Amino acid sequence: MKIDHVSLTLFAWEGIPPTKYHAASRLDSGSSALGLLRIGTDAGITGHAFLGSATHTAANDGPGLVRYLKPLLMGQDPLDRERLNAALWPWSRLISVRSIGAVDVALWDIAGQAAGMPIHRLLGTTRHSIPAYASSAILPSMEEYAEEAVRFREANWAAYKIHPPQRPREDIAVCRAVRRAVGDDYTLMLDSTWAYDFPAAMLVGRAIEELGFLWYEDPLHDQDITSYVKLRQKLDIPIVATEYPATGLESYAPWIMMQATDYLRGDVAVKGGITTLVKTAHLAEAFRMNYEVHHGGNSLNNVANLHVCCAIRNTSFFEVLLPDGAHKYGLAEDITVGPDGMVHAPEGPGLGAAIDFELIERKRIAVLE
Repeated sequence: MKIDHVSLTLFAWEGIPPTKYHAASRLDSGSSALGLLRIGTDAGITGHAFLGSATHTAANDGPGLVRYLKPLLMGQDPLDRERLNAALWPWSRLISVRSIGAVDVALWDIAGQAAGMPIHRLLGTTRHSIPAYASSAILPSMEEYAEEAVRFREANWAAYKIHPPQRPREDIAVCRAVRRAVGDDYTLMLDSTWAYDFPAAMLVGRAIEELGFLWYEDPLHDQDITSYVKLRQKLDIPIVATEYPATGLESYAPWIMMQATDYLRGDVAVKGGITTLVKTAHLAEAFRMNYEVHHGGNSLNNVANLHVCCAIRNTSFFEVLLPDGAHKYGLAEDITVGPDGMVHAPEGPGLGAAIDFELIERKRIAVLE
């Protein structure tokens, strides 16, 4: 089997609600563009992936994927994923890691279709469902956080994670209001998205320790490893880091060796695909660390993430970033959380996702070949 076609169809995503999670992740325009990557083969199998998100248009990354990565893929055996993955990574100096991730996902989709089984089966299934947690946007008031958390608790979701206003004392007040609203037994987490200096991180961390939060995510600058070492030494609550920067497997080594974080983090977009996620999860497992999979930025990336979650033992939850209107687009049937609060593994071959090809054609902006 040989790759004989690579193309990226850019399609419009409109009507996205205003959304903010941190200073560098804000959407006010209401529109973006996703890319549908097609990697075709002479065996008649086509692998797919989505490129882009509501806040990161595929128009930024798409041209580099086609210009630099397509020539590496044409005529190659798509089942040589490890060899191809190694060939793609040097190009991360010129193109985004998101492009590498999209290619890797599409190659895994081909492999699953060729084998006639879902990707999590190829990886080695460890579970067929996983608990979901709701991951908030930045909301206008304490009351809105509390009301949202109660709504998901009553829907049997496993947990609620707060993206706070990013003003330390106000963030503590939000966390206290949510804890009062949901009670002492419901699982809560805080993701401060790199908002604090060290003293502020200590202040907030002490407060949420007392409130019984499960983990404390990304309080400091994303590459401030030395401050993370100090923070972890002084706090009892588990620290979660390494979601960013957008890098591959090797970037995790110093975090482990310096004992700078309790859990590792990543997704198929910002870490370069399924291949990197699986390697990193196994690396974390060797050190008895959890690997908590981050939201993938678009619907098909989240399907790929779900396959990984169902194939690794050291992850706890499936993240559902809110609101749906800023994250779910391009699939005829998107991932849903059941009345039991669980998300179930895809069972079709490859990604096993129902891509909405009619919508993509109707909203088509351009085809890059």
